[in-house]
Amino acid sequence: MTPLLELAGVSKHFATKIAWPREPAPPQVRLWRAFTRQPALVRAVEDVSLAIAPGETLGLVGESGCGKSTLGRTVLRLLQPTRGAIRFDGQDIARLSDAAMRPLRRRMQMIFQDPYASLNPRMSVGTAVGEPLEIHQPELGKRERGERVAALLQKVGLPADAATRYPHEFSGGQRQRVGIARALAVGPSFLVCDEPISALDVSIQAQIVNLLQDLQAAERLTYLFISHDLKIVQHLCDRVAVMYLGRVVELASADELYRSPRHPYTRALLSAVPVADPAAAATRKRIVLTGDVPSPLAPPPGCAFHPRCPVPNKPRECMTLIPPTRLLGGAQVACHVAEA
Repeated sequence: MTPLLELAGVSKHFATKIAWPREPAPPQVRLWRAFTRQPALVRAVEDVSLAIAPGETLGLVGESGCGKSTLGRTVLRLLQPTRGAIRFDGQDIARLSDAAMRPLRRRMQMIFQDPYASLNPRMSVGTAVGEPLEIHQPELGKRERGERVAALLQKVGLPADAATRYPHEFSGGQRQRVGIARALAVGPSFLVCDEPISALDVSIQAQIVNLLQDLQAAERLTYLFISHDLKIVQHLCDRVAVMYLGRVVELASADELYRSPRHPYTRALLSAVPVADPAAAATRKRIVLTGDVPSPLAPPPGCAFHPRCPVPNKPRECMTLIPPTRLLGGAQVACHVAEA
């Protein structure tokens, strides 16, 4: 099947400057500071290649700060990629101008993490949901637009009279339903779901996940689902990509990844997932990673995970060579010691 979205070597770097304190210093120190005040690169996303088929849900997981949300925004061209190709429905959109991207915006939308911050508190729900229609379908009259908004609110489980109310009048779960209705307004085929349930109560999360599944079946949607909740990802996603310090270190079907994780980082993540069976929890080995996540300003040489990797007697290649992505069983793994 031809992918709806395909990334090839996508990277996103941000230029920043190192801030130094201004206390008195000898000339040699001032010279060094002047030299190091040159722009430094934050390598938020580095050389990511993956594909998503029509109707598929690809999960993207990893620790906070690993580049998941940056990748999601880059995919939608909310951020300009530093290098690499982003092919949407066969067209490379990585270097398209804003004017050329505008027709594609209807097919690519985003559901944000914070349902309150993503809505203008001064706009009624009807205005917020109808705004994309004003931008992308200006030919619609006011009455027709109102009917479309009412249908969208009903589709996500909200009453039609919600259109006259404001975001602060709703619960967190209801606000997220408004955000989903807004994302669906112009009939997209691809949605980036950027941790859409992490800000919600546990009791509400399942409702939103079920809504996303129902909408996917009804509207033939394709999802990139970004999350740190590995249980939800297992339930919702067809395949899962694991990110560490801007790189995808493992990519496999959800069944394969949870049954037989290959990368040491994936094993550590899955070992921390709570299980309901007390007997299984008592016998399960927990892998505790030591040290902090390295800075994307100065990633370690070789494999970025090697300073925290729990595998003993690692070969020299781990410290000197970036591991290539290779196929192990049904998984794509970037690791020198995945067989250990």
